[in-house]
Amino acid sequence: MDLRNFFEPKSVAVLGVSKTPEKIGSVIFKNLVDSGFKGEVFAVNPNEDFVLGYKSYHSVNDIKEKIDLAVIAVPSKAVLSVIKECAQKRIKNILMVTAGFKESGNVKLDQELVELLSKYGMKFVGPNCLGIIDNYHAVDTLFIPLSRLQRPRKGNISFVTQSGAFGSSVLDLISAEGYGLSKFVSYGNSLDVDESDILDYLDKDKTTDLIVMYIEGVKNGKKFLETLKRMRKPVLAIKGGKFSESNNSTLSHTGSLAGAYEVYQGVFHQANVVSAESIQDIFDFLRIFEKNIKIRGNRVQIITNGGGHGVISSDAIIHNGLKLAELSESTKKKLKGSLPSIATVSNPLDLVGDADDLRYKLAIETCLHDKNNDVLLVNLLYQTPRLSKSIVDVIGELNHKNLKPIVVVSTGSYLTGELKESLEKKSIPCFQFPENAVKSIKAVYDYYRNRK
Repeated sequence: MDLRNFFEPKSVAVLGVSKTPEKIGSVIFKNLVDSGFKGEVFAVNPNEDFVLGYKSYHSVNDIKEKIDLAVIAVPSKAVLSVIKECAQKRIKNILMVTAGFKESGNVKLDQELVELLSKYGMKFVGPNCLGIIDNYHAVDTLFIPLSRLQRPRKGNISFVTQSGAFGSSVLDLISAEGYGLSKFVSYGNSLDVDESDILDYLDKDKTTDLIVMYIEGVKNGKKFLETLKRMRKPVLAIKGGKFSESNNSTLSHTGSLAGAYEVYQGVFHQANVVSAESIQDIFDFLRIFEKNIKIRGNRVQIITNGGGHGVISSDAIIHNGLKLAELSESTKKKLKGSLPSIATVSNPLDLVGDADDLRYKLAIETCLHDKNNDVLLVNLLYQTPRLSKSIVDVIGELNHKNLKPIVVVSTGSYLTGELKESLEKKSIPCFQFPENAVKSIKAVYDYYRNRK
């Protein structure tokens, strides 16, 4: 299905723009204008000649220009009539944020809308959705003001969500965490365009390298599975409605049946989808996936300046089914000849509390050349006195050689927060806790191990 006009329209009409700035249609119109959209934007309100300082058209049929996309934000009782007006204008692409359909028990209106869309051959996203963002074409049709939801910078992540409210909160976090966004799609009740159509489009999208998905239920399971199996890009998914008790709320939320959680887990397993158990998992997994780091083996070498963190890291590696790497004899010989006698040359490789930048450089560089490991888990406790801010450049230079993945754990705040931010800017994933880091390593390893 060709969805380009939802993401790359040259002209957009917003139906339901009001003189009241807080109304949904007005917010959408303002967001489109303020986003720097290069195309033409038209406000439609049957009762006004001017809204928000712009000319208002009484109907889309009063607009002379061709309209690529109509965004409908009118009350549900007016939906059918504006759809007919859009059909007269030959508008084929509709995005509807209006709620009040099957999800609220109005099955009759739902069916009437389906029949109209089929009659006029329209592509339709919604109803009951939050909207769409395309950062590369300055399209922002969300009905949340910029003052309440900061938009993420341009990047390679596309986020697909069945729930608009969930999507807005995660979008806010994506921005706060500094991740880059290509596209955001809230598709609501998926009356026409569904999650499979969106995934298929994003898999071909040149600005999307990674897809994050929140899903409650699908209407065509076979289509969903077949689409996921074709995906060439990583898909990170979190399933809402895991239990029978919560499935009831899913039906009232988006009007779709959630289905057994175990079935979805089976689908994700067959299609090599990275399944997240929590929102925290999503953000942890993103730390590695977003940087396009490929982990091809399961042997992890721990480097630390704190014995306790080394033990906890070891526990996490074993718990997640990964392997503690064994240092080669040549590596042991080199390290023992250069490190102080109180250091533990093993796995974990404990550099002890007085480790400085040079000691870390020696340990990381030596282990990068050791063929007995596949990934380095570097615990960096920044509270110790001999580490300087230059450790960021030390690790950055070693990471730039692309010998093996380096994943850092640095627990703390204040200075540690600065360290984490600096490492992330150098494309080095940095975690607060060892358990989260190891679970993420496992997720990335499993994805590339199972990739066909």
